[in-house]
Parts: sequence; structure tokens; C-alpha cells
Amino acid sequence: MESAVSALFEPYALREVTIPNRVWMPPMCQYSAAPEGPDTGAPNDWHFAHYGARAAGGTGLIVVEATGVSPEGRISPWDLGIWNDTQVEAFRRITRFLVSQGTVPAIQLAHAGRKASTDRPWKGGAPVGPDSYGWQPVAPSAIPFADGHPVPTELTVDGIQEVVGQFADAARRALAAGFEIAEIHGAHGYLINEFLSPHSNHRTDEYGGSYENRTRFALQVVDAVRAVWPQDKPLFFRISATDWLENDGWTADDTVRFAADLKAHGIDLLDVSTGGNASGVHIPVGPGYQVPFAARVKAETSLPVAAVGLITEAEQAEKIVANDEADAVLLGRELLRNPSWARHAARELGGDVHVPDQYHRSV
Repeated sequence: MESAVSALFEPYALREVTIPNRVWMPPMCQYSAAPEGPDTGAPNDWHFAHYGARAAGGTGLIVVEATGVSPEGRISPWDLGIWNDTQVEAFRRITRFLVSQGTVPAIQLAHAGRKASTDRPWKGGAPVGPDSYGWQPVAPSAIPFADGHPVPTELTVDGIQEVVGQFADAARRALAAGFEIAEIHGAHGYLINEFLSPHSNHRTDEYGGSYENRTRFALQVVDAVRAVWPQDKPLFFRISATDWLENDGWTADDTVRFAADLKAHGIDLLDVSTGGNASGVHIPVGPGYQVPFAARVKAETSLPVAAVGLITEAEQAEKIVANDEADAVLLGRELLRNPSWARHAARELGGDVHVPDQYHRSV
């Protein structure tokens, strides 16, 4: 009798890109770029070592952390950016190494909106002002994220179109930097998510009110990026499937509806997370707590999905993929703890994974 093949270690093809397995690394900010000077926002030795270790560990796809499409689009002054050619050149070093290890390099293009200009998490994460490299955040509406956060500047229609152009320019630079997949960040309470949710979007023009109006900005960004992103390369969208609010928030029903719209506009996979747009909400955190949202999108639409949320064990990840709840799993904290998680899981599940020749003793 032939042994069962691990679903987690089957290759996965989207457009003309084949990802060697379903163990993927989600974007996780490192808050380690220079906040000023000629190398502002550019990846450095820390980022090279951080991403390189996970590639050498067998991770099939690595999504580089939320990368600002403009200086004002960063979450913190220490975030990565991709608004100039210096940053592009620095990213090339990372993408070359990831490809050399058989890992597909991806990048998350982001604008933090009203949650921009904050300190590093280990420094408390509070908003910072001009005396600490900070700036004035922007948003769909002049509503602060939480107590102690500044009132953001409401974007004009011209300002919205400027941001759409910044996403397209960032996608062009991402391609030049060697990335094979781009992901648009529409989750966690950042700018696109702020437009989607009635909790944060109180506009009365064509970008607010109805579902069609609130999704307009997101779809314009998708269209602008898809227009410059090659047709043979996949485009992902990360979404918060729910705000975890009982009223006046983005819901799982909205997510299922929006998934069909995203597919029609050229998105190839929905990266399903939750939360981040409303402070003080109760989120029932536990193993795999966000997987049901991904599973629902996969069951009710034709859009492929990736699942995230306290996925830590090999058998747990295998079941998610084998049971068709998601096409791939994204391991965050677990890959921070163990860069070689994919290799260990392959050994446990009987799968195959790339091992560098230099590490042949570990096989």
C-alpha cells in the first residue's frame, strides 16, 4: 500500500508561479529599518538574516512585512518602504537569496491610514509626533483609532487618487525588486480596511455609505496594481474577515460578497485574517480561531484562500489543507520561534522540502 502524500507539502500553482509547498510565512513587521537618512525604509542586514533563515528552513512562500507605498503609509517610522529606488536595490539582495533556496518571494504593499506614525511595539506602540520622526495620519474620515490617537486628516478625492497611484508605483518597484507575488494589505484597520468598514468610514461621497461606495477605493487599488503587475504573476489581497463588532462593522457576510468582487478584478488568492479596525473588542483567540472565516470563503466562492491564526502544529496545518478549509496556511509566531518549522513538519508528515546542501547532516 502506498503511503498517503502530505497535502501540506504538495506544490501549489497560481498563474505561472508554482509555490513548492503550502507552508507560508505571513507579513510580520520587524520595525527595524532606518527612520531617517538615505536608507530610510530600506531593508538591512536584520531583514536579510530574518527572511533568509525562514527560506533556508523550507518555507514555500515568504510574504515580506507590510511595506509602505509612501513615507506616510508606514505604520511606524521604522517600517520598510518601497517608494524609491534605494529601497528597490536593497530588496533585490533578499529576493535573490529567497529564490536561491526555492522560496517564492512576495511582498505586502500597505498604507497604514489612521494607524500610522506609531512607535515600535516593544516601546509601547503609542502614536509619535514630529519630534520622534512622526507625521500626521490620514484616513477616510476624521475619526481617531482609539483614545490617545490623533484625529486623522480626512482624505480628499484627489488625495484618494494619489494613494491609488502610490500603490501602482509600489507594485512596479516590487517587480523590479524581484518579487514574484504582490499582496495588497486590506486588513487590520489600515487604510483600505478603514474604507471598507462603516465603523471607520463615515463619508457621504462616492467613497462612503453603501457597500459599493465603501469598497470603491479597495477595488481601484486592485485595478491599478493589477494593471502594472504582470499577468503571469499572482496578486493576493489580505482582508480582515470581521471587525468583531456586533453593529456597524465589516462582517463575514461582507467578506464573502467582496471575495467575488476581488476575483472579478484579478485577485488570485484571499489571505484571510480578522480584526484590527476597532479597539477594545473581544476576540476569541485560540488555536486556528480564524480558519473558519477562510473556510467559509473557500466553500462559498471560487477564490482560493490562505488561513492564519495560531496554527502551530504540523498535524493541525495538514488537516486544514487536507480538509479543503484553505489552500495554504500562514504561520506567524511559530515561524518566529522556529525558522525550520517546514523541515520539521515534513519529517513528521512524510513530506519533501528543500534542504540546503550545507545542512545535509540535518536530513
